[in-house]
Amino acid sequence: MPAVSPVSFYALRGLPLIEPGDDLAALISANLRKNDLELVDGDILVLAQKIVSKAEGCYVNLDDVIPSETARTLAAKVGKDPRHVEVVLSESDEIVKVGPNVIVVAHRLGLVMANAGVDESNISHGDGSGRVLLLPRDPDESAALLKASLDSMFGVSVGVIINDSFGRPWRNGVVGVAIGAAGVPSLVDRVGASDLFDRKLKVTEIASADELASAASLCMGQAAEGVPAVLVRGFRSGEPNRPASALIRSRERDMFR
Repeated sequence: MPAVSPVSFYALRGLPLIEPGDDLAALISANLRKNDLELVDGDILVLAQKIVSKAEGCYVNLDDVIPSETARTLAAKVGKDPRHVEVVLSESDEIVKVGPNVIVVAHRLGLVMANAGVDESNISHGDGSGRVLLLPRDPDESAALLKASLDSMFGVSVGVIINDSFGRPWRNGVVGVAIGAAGVPSLVDRVGASDLFDRKLKVTEIASADELASAASLCMGQAAEGVPAVLVRGFRSGEPNRPASALIRSRERDMFR
């Protein structure tokens, strides 16, 4: 092993604003080649959830939403638009916790998150009273389709991670996490491996896709930076590829619920 094994993160600047129906793989390919970059085997592209959702047309116009009585009651409690709350409820299987301006839910995908990922930031709002953007319907499938397209375009095998920003109940601030992945070892099981003192690990699992997503988030930013894609080069694992859904803890194992 070399003394230094660098992992590099390249912020891909200059991607256009994404619209429904856009070919993300083609736009990323054009951006890479414009910047004299080619994909090589083992590269990983980390993409902001928003550009995937936008390309897939995951918008809801709030003018078309009729809030239920449950949504109206909850909206008054948390201080949100009742129509927005109705969309949150429609994307959720369970309400976990509520507080000022936030509804923590179990999303239909199994993710426990604020407001079901229903967001109004960094999107155009059309001519009506606004719209919101949902998570992709199946982020792992979205990642797999993008991987297949990029592999074909460049003649390589790459990884794709779809990144979203999550808060954590025991820490301030948001971090990037992987909600979709293909071609990467999203969760690495180290149970049975030895530590420095030959003690066997009993419960250790590594959320590799989350760690890569979080690092890429430093390049992306959280506001008006306009960097929704990051190229990761040099990460090597050797562990089996697993989708991001492997990172979701079941309700039965969730001590906080």
